[in-house]
Amino acid sequence: MKLPSPDDRAAPLLARQRTKMSRSAQTYVRGSTVKFYEWLNQDGRVLPEGPPVWICGDCHYGNLGPVANAKGDVAIQIRDLDQTVIGNPAHDLIRLAFSLASAARGFDLPGVTTARLIEQAVDGYQTALTAGHNDNADKPPVIKGLLRSSKQRSWRHLARERIADLEPEIPLGKRFWPLAKTERAALEHLVADDRIRSLVTSLHARSTDAPVTMVDAAYWVKGCSSLGLLRYALLVEIGDKKKRELSLIDVKEAVKASAPHAAKSGMPKDNGERVVEGARHLAPFLGDRMRAGHVLDRSIFVRELLPQDLKLEIESLEGEEAVTVARFLAGVVGRAHGRQMSDDDRSRWAEELGRHRSKSLDAPSWLWSSVVELMASHEAAYLEYCRRHARVAA
Repeated sequence: MKLPSPDDRAAPLLARQRTKMSRSAQTYVRGSTVKFYEWLNQDGRVLPEGPPVWICGDCHYGNLGPVANAKGDVAIQIRDLDQTVIGNPAHDLIRLAFSLASAARGFDLPGVTTARLIEQAVDGYQTALTAGHNDNADKPPVIKGLLRSSKQRSWRHLARERIADLEPEIPLGKRFWPLAKTERAALEHLVADDRIRSLVTSLHARSTDAPVTMVDAAYWVKGCSSLGLLRYALLVEIGDKKKRELSLIDVKEAVKASAPHAAKSGMPKDNGERVVEGARHLAPFLGDRMRAGHVLDRSIFVRELLPQDLKLEIESLEGEEAVTVARFLAGVVGRAHGRQMSDDDRSRWAEELGRHRSKSLDAPSWLWSSVVELMASHEAAYLEYCRRHARVAA
């Protein structure tokens, strides 16, 4: 298999993105953040304004999952913060509800279940918003199973999944492509930065004086909406030959967010710093394990991958289980928003969420109509996307 050179990545990356986005309507929804905000920014769109807080900006359910902190504790938190901004929390709630409704359609669940799912998502969000900072909410069986699996994982699992081997090298192939000399030199310089060194040595009670060396690196073909941006996997050695640990580092380019932000929000101007700051507010377990920096004059953010970090992948759900999962995940987002608000702001926002409910639907009318519009527009866009991709492939 001939791998593309650094100068020839664009075409195969675009082809991969098209193939991945064409797999299903759910995949298209998860990878089309820009289209979501095109819908949101249409003239005449009227939504409630919650208190400005750090929001995920791309709050589909696949961006939630188990995340470990530096001490090894694990919790379900938001795990992808590329689009994070200080903005309207209603945007996260709509994006989450839309992704859950799309998943329900993918699981071939009836429309009545979708309506109940949206109702319970709002109730779970609202309850978590006003319940304080308690993360010990009742967990559905599928979430309990995911957390169990997360806590049982070790470096061996991570190495086999990510780099296919326990040897101290990154195997080039379908997922990892070769670097240019300038890229490798820039990544070595990054690892030598004190901020990145302190990040690596802060986990697992490692010695702060331990030497940190980049053993290997590769371009990482990963993600969907991020394909084409800088993305690197770094294999780093901590310590000396007598007591050596290996660490897998994810380096990702940070670009301008599509999500609209509040005026005079005071967000960091550097996109890498913005992502890290948003993560610290929304997902403390993850945010404390991240740093911002620059590679080849581009803003990036860095995190060490831990075995306990897992993506929430749901292949199928029955009706009642889908409803309870939706409630729980919305509660995760509600707590992430709520802990940034004052008591008065939380009360006012919760009260606003209780308005505009009809006798036939226990969810705000603006949320339900938003989800219906998004389902219709994205289904049409998905089919058109597949048609164009099929013509290109032919």
